[in-house]
Amino acid sequence: MLGVGATGRPGFLASALRLPRLRSRDRAAGDRADEVLDRLGLAALAHHPATGLPYGTLKRVELARALAGRPTLLLLDEPAGGLSAAEVDELAGLIESIREGLTVVLVEHHMGMVMRLSDNVVVLDFGRVLATGAPDEVRSDPRVIEAYLGKPA
Repeated sequence: MLGVGATGRPGFLASALRLPRLRSRDRAAGDRADEVLDRLGLAALAHHPATGLPYGTLKRVELARALAGRPTLLLLDEPAGGLSAAEVDELAGLIESIREGLTVVLVEHHMGMVMRLSDNVVVLDFGRVLATGAPDEVRSDPRVIEAYLGKPA
């Protein structure tokens, strides 16, 4: 509901009087929240406090909150941080499933996830662009290999 609630603000008087249009909007917000939770496999946790949920599940809750407002651009900064390999794979699949009609900007160090999800990759080295292009092109760029794997002996 937090993500949906950010899309509009009623005035003080309208909130205090609980006008019918607000009740209708609250129902619509609840429906939207339920839709997003269901889409991300979180429906069973809808009324469960986030405190105590596993870290991977919390990442999905954060994603649900971001999607609830129907963004057209989603910036994900290190979404795989702290996740196990299986959780990274699950999160990548989830991000793949929500991409339609949504521009996703992914800042990530987990190269498997980057290569799986990206149509275009920009590789930076200390703020300097090393390479840009399709994942296969960037993966084989000698400057990228040297910067991230070191010079061959």
